[in-house]
Amino acid sequence: MKNQHSRYAKYGYIFSIPFVVAFAIFSLYPTLYTAVIGFTDLKGIGATDIHFLDDPFLNFKTVLSSPTFHIAFKNTLKMWGLNFVPQLLLALLLAAWFTDRRFKVPGEGIFKVLFYMPNIITAATIAILFNALFGYPMGPVNDILTRVGILAQPMNFLVKKSIAQGVVIFIQTWMWYGYTMIILISGVLGISPEIFEAAEVDGANGWQTFWLVTLPNIKTILLFTLVTSLIGGLNMFDIPKPFLMGGPDNATLTTGVFIYNQAFSGAYMYNRAAAASMIMFVIIVIVSIILFWLLRDRDEEALQKEIKRQKKGGKR
Repeated sequence: MKNQHSRYAKYGYIFSIPFVVAFAIFSLYPTLYTAVIGFTDLKGIGATDIHFLDDPFLNFKTVLSSPTFHIAFKNTLKMWGLNFVPQLLLALLLAAWFTDRRFKVPGEGIFKVLFYMPNIITAATIAILFNALFGYPMGPVNDILTRVGILAQPMNFLVKKSIAQGVVIFIQTWMWYGYTMIILISGVLGISPEIFEAAEVDGANGWQTFWLVTLPNIKTILLFTLVTSLIGGLNMFDIPKPFLMGGPDNATLTTGVFIYNQAFSGAYMYNRAAAASMIMFVIIVIVSIILFWLLRDRDEEALQKEIKRQKKGGKR
C-alpha cells in the first residue's frame, strides 16, 4: 500500500512541473534580476553595459532620500487605507446579510454577481471611464450638476487634489468590495452550523452572533484579506496611472507610478526603479510578517504547545 501511495505521489510532482517552470521564468527570475539591477548603473534606452556601483547601496539611498518617493509612499498608504476600511466594512456587512440563518435574501445569487461584477472589469478601463465622467467642461458629471442647478458653470474637478484622490479611493473600494465579500462569505460558510445553533439556543441576537461567533472564526480569512489587500495597495498602479498620470501636482502619484516613471520616462533610470521596487518588496515582506504574528491564532498555538508538553510528559 505504501509503494502504491508513493507511485501516486510522483504524479503530483510531475503535474506541478509546469507551475514551477512558469513561476521560475515569470516571477522568480524577474525578481532576482530586478534585485541585481538595483546595485548597478543600468540606465538609458538600449543600455547593455552593466557595472556594479562602488557604493552598492547608492541607488537605494537616492530613492529613500527622494522627496518625490516620500510623496508617492504617503499617497499610497493614504489611498490604500481610506479604501480598505470602507471596503472591509461593506464586505463584512454584506457577508453577514447573505449568511444570516434567520432570513433568506430574495435573488441572493443575482446580488452576489452584481456586487462582484466591478472586479471583472479591467482597472485601466474603469480609470479612463471615470476620467471621462469628470471631464471638463463637457463631462457627464458637469452636465448633470449644471442642469439641476447645483453648479452655475462647469467645474474642473480633477485639478483639485482631494477630489482626484477621492475618486481613486472610490474606484478601489467599488472594484474590490465584491471580491472581499465573496472571500468572507466562503469563510463564514466554513464555520460549523452547530456553533450558530448553540448561539441561537443561548439567546444570542444577530449582532451578538456576528461579533462573538462569526468574527473570531474568520480571523484567518480576515488576515488573508488584509495581507493581500496590503500587497495590492502598495503596488497600486493600474488606476492612478491611466486616470491622471499621478496628477494633479503628484496628488495621485503612488509608488507604482513612481517606479514606472523612473524606468520608462526621462533618463530611463532602470537602476533606481529596481531599487525602489526592492524597497517596496522588503516593506511588504516585513509588514506581512508582523501582521501574521499579531493576528496569529493564539488558541491554536496554545493548544499545540499543550499537546507537545503532554507528549513530553508521557515519554518520561
